[in-house]
Amino acid sequence: MIYNSDFLNYLSDIKNTLPSLSLNEVFKKPDDSALIIIDLVEGFCSTGALASPRVKAIVPTSVELMQNAWNLGVREFLFSHDAHEPDAVEFSAFPPHCVKGTVETEIVKPIKDLSFFENIQILEKNSIATDQNTLFNDWLKKRPTLSSFVILGDCTDICVYQMAMYLRTQANANQIKRRVIIPENCVATYDMPVETARQVGAMAHDGLLIHDIFLYHMLLNGVEVVKNIK
Repeated sequence: MIYNSDFLNYLSDIKNTLPSLSLNEVFKKPDDSALIIIDLVEGFCSTGALASPRVKAIVPTSVELMQNAWNLGVREFLFSHDAHEPDAVEFSAFPPHCVKGTVETEIVKPIKDLSFFENIQILEKNSIATDQNTLFNDWLKKRPTLSSFVILGDCTDICVYQMAMYLRTQANANQIKRRVIIPENCVATYDMPVETARQVGAMAHDGLLIHDIFLYHMLLNGVEVVKNIK
C-alpha cells in the first residue's frame, strides 16, 4: 500500500496554516472559560516507559498560557492525570506507567510553581479518558455557564483527543453552544521508531505524523485547532 502523498502534503499544509487566536478573544468572558490540562506529569515528561522529550518540550508554552489565562481572570483550571492501579487493565495496551504513589504521577515542577497552583482542581484517572470513572462529569455539571474549553497536554492522539471529542460530541448531542480549543503549540505526542518498538515489543508510533493526523481529525469534528493563543 502506498499512501496518498497529496493527502500527506495536505496534512502538513493544514498544520502550517493554522490560525492564531488572541488571549483577549478566547478569554473575553473569563467566567465562562476553563483550561483543562492533561497528563503533564513526570511519567510523560522525564521518567518512565512513556516519558517523551516531545511532551516535555510543550511544558513552557503550556505554563505561559496558563499564567496568561489567570492574569485575564480565568479561574477554572482542571488538571487531569494518570494515577493507575498497579494492576491496571490498561497495561495490556501500554507498558506500566504512572502508577499511584510513584514519582511518575507527580505534576511537573513549572506547573507546581505557579502562584495559583493551589486553585487548580486535580483529577486522577485510571484510563486514557478523563470522563470515565472519575468526578469529571460532576465537575462539569456544577459549572453550567462554562462555554469555552482550552485543552493542553498529552497525548494529542490519546488523552487529549479523548477529552476534546468528549466535550465536542456531548455538546453536539445536547445542542449546547460550546467552544473546544486546542492550541497546537501546547499539545504533543510521543515518538517510538519502528526498530525500537520491535525491540521492546510495543506498537511503533510516529509522533510527528500521528500528531498531525489527530489535529486534522479534531478539526474534522468541529474542534478549533489553532497555532497558539497569544
